[in-house]
Amino acid sequence: MNSATNLKVVRPSYHHGDLRQALLMAAKALIAEAGIENLSLRKLAERAGVSRTAPYHHFSDKNDLLCAIAAQGFLRRHQDARDTFNDPRLTAEEKFAEFICGYVRFAANNPEEYELMFGRNIWKQKNSTQELRDVAYPCFQHQLEMVTSWQEMGLISGDNPLRTSQVIWGAVHGIAKLLIDGIYTDSAQIEEVSLCAVKLFIKKAS
Repeated sequence: MNSATNLKVVRPSYHHGDLRQALLMAAKALIAEAGIENLSLRKLAERAGVSRTAPYHHFSDKNDLLCAIAAQGFLRRHQDARDTFNDPRLTAEEKFAEFICGYVRFAANNPEEYELMFGRNIWKQKNSTQELRDVAYPCFQHQLEMVTSWQEMGLISGDNPLRTSQVIWGAVHGIAKLLIDGIYTDSAQIEEVSLCAVKLFIKKAS
């Protein structure tokens, strides 16, 4: 008998929670390599080394998977922003500067997640899941609360926190996209560009 017939395919062994995380990591790698359009749950199963049906135990379809990736990004970004804002060792100006710089840094370090978090694939096509909305909206609300606080203490100008928050968000999102899309090719200058944005928004003492 040919010994090859006795060989069995050895697949990685995952606990239930570990498999979901492993699938999310594999999905991000596949998106980085070939783009969102070429991602499928079948290819994801192959990359993770699991059966073709395994991803369906965690994600109902591709859109569910994409929303789960975006949700992870919002959770991490929200936690980072809260930790900075609640740090008693930082001044208000330092917190605002880190909010701007941290936002751009997050986008640069997590381009696949960032593109899903704020891209048209989910929001413009109205494909967001409840899981994603439950973590994305509090992140947006926290940004508004921070801007309100900074305006009340006179750090940044403006009398409409919502509009000011939208303008600040537009500025940092633009910087992040220029970096991710390769328009800003010198990543060493990104911190300088981010700090320039900080100075533009901070209210000058009269």
